[in-house]
Amino acid sequence: MSVSIAVETPLSDDVRRLIAALNETALALTPREFTHHLTVEQMAGPEMTVFVARENGLAIAMGALRRHPGAIGEVKRMYTLPDYQGRGIGGRILSEIETLARREGLKALVLETGSNFFAALRVYERAGFRSSGPVLDYPPSPHTAFFEKPLLVSVSA
Repeated sequence: MSVSIAVETPLSDDVRRLIAALNETALALTPREFTHHLTVEQMAGPEMTVFVARENGLAIAMGALRRHPGAIGEVKRMYTLPDYQGRGIGGRILSEIETLARREGLKALVLETGSNFFAALRVYERAGFRSSGPVLDYPPSPHTAFFEKPLLVSVSA
């Protein structure tokens, strides 16, 4: 079946279900005090763009771009339903996020994820993200991994 990816509001019932599934998965893998969830309403803010993957109308995956001062983009809320994992959907969403970030002139993408979210770590590494120190205002912890990817290359004279 064909998977489509489009910008959508997170306020729809089926996207809310994806977000709830992501939260449940994250809390099963990471102590609550080390999670950095956003509410659906926060995800609907003007600094966020949410991408949703659908197959036969069913919302099966998502990811978001959050814009920060200094032309920094943050990859947020990446999730694919378990039955759809391993099909490259997360990588496709990440590519859409990067394309939008480049089009908007952002200079880098950063992200924070669980250090034991092994499938996510592989997606980010395949997309050219590199491990980094803490990003934005996230505190370091043994449960956290940080990644970054420069988008604009400076040219020296």
